[in-house]
Amino acid sequence: MKRLIPFSLLLFVFWGCNNPKESKKEIPPSTVDTSSKAEVLKGEDGLSLQDSIKATGRQILTFLKEKNYPELVKYFASDGVLFSPYGFIDTAKSKKLTPEDFLESMNKKWILTWGSYDGTGDPIKLSVSNYLKKFVYNADYVNAEAVGFDQIMKQGNSLNNLKTIYPNHHFIDYHFSGFDQKNNGMDWTSLRLVFEKAEGQYFLVAIIHDQWTI
Repeated sequence: MKRLIPFSLLLFVFWGCNNPKESKKEIPPSTVDTSSKAEVLKGEDGLSLQDSIKATGRQILTFLKEKNYPELVKYFASDGVLFSPYGFIDTAKSKKLTPEDFLESMNKKWILTWGSYDGTGDPIKLSVSNYLKKFVYNADYVNAEAVGFDQIMKQGNSLNNLKTIYPNHHFIDYHFSGFDQKNNGMDWTSLRLVFEKAEGQYFLVAIIHDQWTI
């Protein structure tokens, strides 16, 4: 009887190795919560890729909140940052500013054209400071209700082409579902920061505002 036990164990191990496992069902990409996905790669600071980008994003939001623009532009990509007032990125009309252009426009209070207003199609003509107030830091995103890493938290009526324009970039979506119950969530707002890596650091390539659109 004692000899049968090792033999039966061998049979069990052999069967387990050769018996094909049940195939796993693939989860559609749209249902994957990428914000909770574990990132294995770590940088020199010991942080995961996701944590490193989130830390950079929080620093950028802090500078926006404090209106510390000289420090903010240090995070701009070398060829500038694209500013999109809505979730659909109109590369032909959206304004792109280098660090130098941003600071000069801010200091001289130039009125720039940033795209077109949703609904009317009228040009968005605003100074940098007024644009930031309306289409960038229009809510306290440092204390956002929800934060998504490489994940769109909410999409409105308009097409969202972020992943088409920036297919190989990481981004963070800071989101508020709404502020007044009377609006039934139509006053939701999001701010998305898109990053690229250069010389071991992450820099801004786009700042995208999103909200309910007609």
